[in-house]
Amino acid sequence: MPIRQIAIIPARYGSTRLPGKALATILGKPLIQWVYERAAQVRELDGLWVATDDQRIKECVEGFGGRAIMTRPDHPSGSDRLAEAAEKLGLAPEDIVVNIQGDQPVFPPRLIAHLAGILQRDCSAVMATPARRFTDPEIAADPNVVKVVFDHRGRALYFSRSPLPFWRDGQRPFYFKHIGIYAYRVSFLREFVSLFPGRWEEAEKLEQLRALEYGFPIHIVETEGDTVEVDTLEDLARAEAYLMQG
Repeated sequence: MPIRQIAIIPARYGSTRLPGKALATILGKPLIQWVYERAAQVRELDGLWVATDDQRIKECVEGFGGRAIMTRPDHPSGSDRLAEAAEKLGLAPEDIVVNIQGDQPVFPPRLIAHLAGILQRDCSAVMATPARRFTDPEIAADPNVVKVVFDHRGRALYFSRSPLPFWRDGQRPFYFKHIGIYAYRVSFLREFVSLFPGRWEEAEKLEQLRALEYGFPIHIVETEGDTVEVDTLEDLARAEAYLMQG
């Protein structure tokens, strides 16, 4: 049986900083519709779903012709919601599931196929995520911008909210911004959400560090594309301005 590539968009209603943001309107369409329609541009996908804990979001998605599945309201993270959705959809252990954040109305669609393709081609790969090179030290100092360093094979060494790496001796610095889209092999996703959070995950509040702490490789895909994420009302206005230009 061929390996399937499924994208799932976790979308909960109770966002801490912007409750109900999945239904917030941008240029006449709800945020979750922008995310869904962009993901639908990826022809390599065998399925696309929104995983939510709220009937209003489910009805919204089905109202614009999308597919949604209900999940428990008590999940601590998007990965846990993703794992429940994958189970309900009956995905096989070898299938590939891509986690697209429900608050990213802008992202490079081709990147989704690229991430899933790594796991298709390499049976030893269990998780992949993108990163974008930049040079601005002010952005590097922003704790809301997650940085990553990786080895010569493209495997992550560490993710941090601190500037990473620290450049000494007057060298011209550059960094890699982590972009929060993930591709998992379903068998690994099930194991990942069963693991206890590690010490560095607890320190940085970065879930992906759990994989590294337990010795699982994360493949980094370099990309020139970026995302626009919505966490606040200001972000919502910024996303609207960006989409008006496009």
